[in-house]
Amino acid sequence: MVEHLLKEGDIQSERVERAMLEVPRELFLPEAYADYAYVDTPLEIGHGQTISAPHMVAIMLELLDIREDDRILEIGGGLGYHAAVASRIAGKGRIYSMEIIPELAEEAATRLKKCGCGNVEIHTGDGGNGLPEKAPFDGIFMACAAPQIPLPLIEQLKEGGRIAAPVGSREVQTLVLGVKEKGRLKTERHGYCRFVEMRGRWGF
Repeated sequence: MVEHLLKEGDIQSERVERAMLEVPRELFLPEAYADYAYVDTPLEIGHGQTISAPHMVAIMLELLDIREDDRILEIGGGLGYHAAVASRIAGKGRIYSMEIIPELAEEAATRLKKCGCGNVEIHTGDGGNGLPEKAPFDGIFMACAAPQIPLPLIEQLKEGGRIAAPVGSREVQTLVLGVKEKGRLKTERHGYCRFVEMRGRWGF
């Protein structure tokens, strides 16, 4: 899988390559899908949710450019795979993962513990509202699609911080990278994508 992502140019840094090699994707999948863990495709994880395709995980992490000691917020934690990979890059930093479905959040916490991801915290709630008590964040990424980047997330992002999010309609979205400059987001587009819908106040 990693060789494929390197060949396709989705992985561009040694940090992301190493992190994806270290995290066993099958640990974050229902047992029925374990045989497909290293196929580059999204897979169902229950409750109408999916685990992102490996190439999308790689692309978003490259865009975020996570550094040691960074504080990162994830919106749409699922079963914890994306947070686990991010945690390997952040090192001594901290990953705060928000999941609106309590059952998934509970299961993610168990799987992350098995993976030895001691620098990840799972929180249950409406991700569009962010996590103000842990802000500001060096980076934020959304694993669910919204009509726009929720304003609370922009407010909780540090000056110079980055946010990667799928923005658009229910059917198709654009992966947007925003960099906060003078309190506002400067955005650029990075191709089309399709994610599950964000739930809650800022969703569809």
